[in-house]
Amino acid sequence: MNSDKTFFGHPRGLATLFFTEMWERFSYYGMRALLLLFMVTSVEKGGMGLDDKTGGAVYGLYTMFVYLLSLPGGWLADKVFGLRNAVFYGGCIITLGHLCLAIPSTETFFLGLLLIVIGTGLLKPNISSLVGALYSKDESARRDAGFSIFYMGINIGATISPFITGYLGQKVDWHLGFGAAGVGMALGTVQYVLTARHLGQAGILPEPTLREAKTRRNILYGMWAVIALLAVYVFLLFNHTLSIDPIAFANAARFMLLACAIVYFAVVLIFEKLEPEERKRVTAIGIFFFVSALFYAGFEQQGSTLNLFAERYTNMFGIPSAFFQSVPTIYVVMFVPVVAWLWQWLAKRKLDPSIPAKLSFGLIFMGLGFAVMIGASYVVVAGDKPWPTWLAVTYLLHTFGEICLYPIGLSAVTKLAPQRLVGQMMGVWFMSLALGNLNAGIISGEFDEKTILQNPSVMVDLFALMTKVMIICGLIVLLLSKPIRKLIGNVQ
Repeated sequence: MNSDKTFFGHPRGLATLFFTEMWERFSYYGMRALLLLFMVTSVEKGGMGLDDKTGGAVYGLYTMFVYLLSLPGGWLADKVFGLRNAVFYGGCIITLGHLCLAIPSTETFFLGLLLIVIGTGLLKPNISSLVGALYSKDESARRDAGFSIFYMGINIGATISPFITGYLGQKVDWHLGFGAAGVGMALGTVQYVLTARHLGQAGILPEPTLREAKTRRNILYGMWAVIALLAVYVFLLFNHTLSIDPIAFANAARFMLLACAIVYFAVVLIFEKLEPEERKRVTAIGIFFFVSALFYAGFEQQGSTLNLFAERYTNMFGIPSAFFQSVPTIYVVMFVPVVAWLWQWLAKRKLDPSIPAKLSFGLIFMGLGFAVMIGASYVVVAGDKPWPTWLAVTYLLHTFGEICLYPIGLSAVTKLAPQRLVGQMMGVWFMSLALGNLNAGIISGEFDEKTILQNPSVMVDLFALMTKVMIICGLIVLLLSKPIRKLIGNVQ
């Protein structure tokens, strides 16, 4: 383990991971800012010319798989590659995916999306684990500080990328914007290789026993078989021998994800030998799963519905609408320290809200953000274009919601899950993000340009529905916070 304190008083390896993750988020958010806009833009203007429902379904499926493939990605790192190699392989595959997007071809576009989700599944969960591996077990406070620095790298990359890719994509050429995202990931991967020596022995699997070596070999055989089948399937799709209906696939996927979550919790509660206290806590995690999935069905509309609103209906004063995808991350940088201080200040006075209360605040803030969009929609109905300040206020409220919900929910799962099930429960938590992202894409399909042109009040109805669902569900969680607190016991 590397103990050099040359990066803000932390191991030098933290700088390696900081910049790798910064460039990975640069590529992800830079591409995401353009993705749906490119798909629904007419062919004459350089886009794909997809209708809004199809584009929304593809967007939702893409963002869903980004989270879902983190589960096998983490497993492969633990069993076969090691954290260090998994991050490198992931960076290379993501770079290749973005380069495919830079080629003006429908086939390479979808191939690029496939490669990016596979690469992200390898890189995203394992680079976070690598950060933890830089510290010894007795360095808890220092590790937390290291993660805070690492988190800033995420937000720096996510903040600057839409300005670069947005300008290139919307003002010059869509594929140039996608290519710029790929250049960012390439820089991150090269930097990772050149400075990997600072990671010491972190993330390197020990020499396997004979039994472990056999297991790894079998897993690799299985992995290559899956890759071969996937390659054949992609080839048949490109040859138009097979076809996929993205809308039907997306609708089926959300019910499958929901069913899997329900079955998982039922199996754990019925068949796992849980103590009464553990059973209550797993039930609480099940409730948090649905709260998280609902929240992210609203929050992730930043890149879909609200992105379309900025492009089509907002007076952007000549600024590329993709620029506004940087606003939420700017808010995160500004307000996370403030809210963290507020929770501590309230805790010292024994006024710190309970975990379920904080989660309910997340849903309520989400609803209030969509309520602002009702006002913006009325401006459109009146035949005018609202200023981007409407979106800025919406993003501010949504960011407050995420600050209340995401870190609190993530921490709660690690504290509430039975020790032997922590990994599984974290996987299920990320499944809630996948389900929320998928639903956000499907919902954006209802933001149909032709329908709104004929009846602009449809826009008002859509945002009003989101407002009602989020606030009502938030109030229900708040009202049920006392019985939920009984389920989680003395966990704070």
